[in-house]
Amino acid sequence: MDKFLIQGPVQLKGEVNISGSKNSALPILFASLLTNELIEIKNIPKLKDIDVTIKLLLTLGVKIKKGKSLIINANNLYKNYILPKKLIQSIRASIWLISPLLIRFKKIKIYLPGGCSIGRRPIDLHIKNLKKLGANIYIKNEFIIASINNRFQGAYIFMKKSSVGATINSILAAIYANNITIIENAAREPEIEDLINFLNMIGANIRGGGTKKIIIKGVKKLTGGIYTIMPDRIETGTFLIAAALSRGKVLCKNTNPKNLDILFKKLKHVGAKIKIGKDWCSLNMNNKRPKAIDIITGPYPKFPTDIQPQFTLLNCIALGKSIITETVFENRFLYIYELIKMGAKIFIKNNKVFCQGVNLLYGSEIEATDLRAAISLVLAGCIATGITIINNINYIDRGYENIENKLINLGARIIRLKN
Repeated sequence: MDKFLIQGPVQLKGEVNISGSKNSALPILFASLLTNELIEIKNIPKLKDIDVTIKLLLTLGVKIKKGKSLIINANNLYKNYILPKKLIQSIRASIWLISPLLIRFKKIKIYLPGGCSIGRRPIDLHIKNLKKLGANIYIKNEFIIASINNRFQGAYIFMKKSSVGATINSILAAIYANNITIIENAAREPEIEDLINFLNMIGANIRGGGTKKIIIKGVKKLTGGIYTIMPDRIETGTFLIAAALSRGKVLCKNTNPKNLDILFKKLKHVGAKIKIGKDWCSLNMNNKRPKAIDIITGPYPKFPTDIQPQFTLLNCIALGKSIITETVFENRFLYIYELIKMGAKIFIKNNKVFCQGVNLLYGSEIEATDLRAAISLVLAGCIATGITIINNINYIDRGYENIENKLINLGARIIRLKN
């Protein structure tokens, strides 16, 4: 994998254009398999996970025209084709192939998905919900094997645990189902709302996006259309935190501040001055050291687990003590050991991190272990004294478009070393 060489410390200041949402684009791309008509998707971020998804669709026989937008034609798919293991297991999002392919082919055999190593990410809820909707589905060796009789059947689904992935798979399965499907305790993330808006645009009948109760009335046909992916709220949050921990000032453009209320609240507590517009937001630390504050992650609208590593880094250099509690993924603290190498006074106990803020971090050679860990270590290198070398940096390309150039434009000194 590639490396980053970063010279710090710097203060990050300036403007940044936020890309389209990775976590919205991925399910929408897979959902395009549900219609035979042309789909045009705008504001697609240029990311490795998107590239893998496009390769998966192409391998299935989907025709895709690339440009400023993606034009997708899934009219003629290859039947009885087992998708390459390497592609399926390189992204977690491949789990969202199950419902569309069952609708198209009635039976499938597909490798189990992969993704970042941030903890156990079981697919039991996916399987349970699809069984309720009429699928015969089981895991054998490293395959998911499933079938349906003609079409899915509407059902009442109560999810004991709110799951973004299982909510999405259930929605996709219920689009063409007989009768009505009700999903209780559904995930409420804005990216699910974006998916629902896309599906309704092409003819689905879905109500309740953004609430705990989603109601889907099965339809017989979906059409085509043009859709624009929402801005990436995680990228927006990352750049706001970057400004806060470097005592800088950043303006995020082409974003949606409405999705970041809990983060704004926390950043105001650390001493940041926040300004919000219709499609922009800014943070100014006025050269002040941030104050430490506790955070607890949870499903939306609680604090996002995907911003936890970045905020933990902020607490590492903040004034005072803090406790970071992770409730979503049990293995999301691997990056902590790398921050300790850089001088952070921090330790892990169960699902909590206990942090005593320090004045300075020091450059070191460190390892990225997953996407969000990678960006937090890059930001650590930006504020650390001396040179930081970060190995396995390709993780960051999965979720941040053109990241080094965006940071360089804010004042960072970063060089990518190719392997």
